[in-house]
Amino acid sequence: MNQKVSDDLAHIRNMMERSSRFMSLSGLSGIGAGIVGLATGCIAMYILNGSNFSVEKYRPNVSTGITLQLLILLGISALLLAVFFGCFFTIRKSKKLGLQVWTSTTKKILLQLAIPLVTGGVFVLALLQYQLYGLVAGTTLVFYGLALINAEKYTFSDIKYLGYLEILLGCLSLFFIGKGLLFWTLGFGVLHIVYGIILYRKYK
Repeated sequence: MNQKVSDDLAHIRNMMERSSRFMSLSGLSGIGAGIVGLATGCIAMYILNGSNFSVEKYRPNVSTGITLQLLILLGISALLLAVFFGCFFTIRKSKKLGLQVWTSTTKKILLQLAIPLVTGGVFVLALLQYQLYGLVAGTTLVFYGLALINAEKYTFSDIKYLGYLEILLGCLSLFFIGKGLLFWTLGFGVLHIVYGIILYRKYK
């Protein structure tokens, strides 16, 4: 009798957790985003090494202006690809688990992610306006890490550890101007891949 009650309580707790947390997050989304981040960082470093562009000593002229535009276009493309992978694998996992994708919990986690990300985006725009390009990579890592920690209460708790590491890398990057792209590649590329593998093996 006691065992049955214990099993029933465990089942109820599991149902409550599934209803209050976004359980469709897939480790493959992290791996996909990490591959995109790693490729983007390598391409960006190749572009910079093939030009006279220097993010910490940038002064606008025709050639460096074109390089900056390429980097911005590359960043936007990487963001769109990462979002695509995230949506694709999340929807696929939701169907596999028989869960709805768009729920009140989904809205909550998107809101928690959006607040730091939008704030960070505005801050980055200000850095770009004042040509403080050497601080951009570190800033994006810090605000992204804050967004992950902010959203942790509505999804897998493991995500907060990725957030802590992103913030740590971002803060270190701010003190190594000129190496920001390397830190960015580690944060958005390598860490995402490692986290994605761990998440996939733990919650597949």
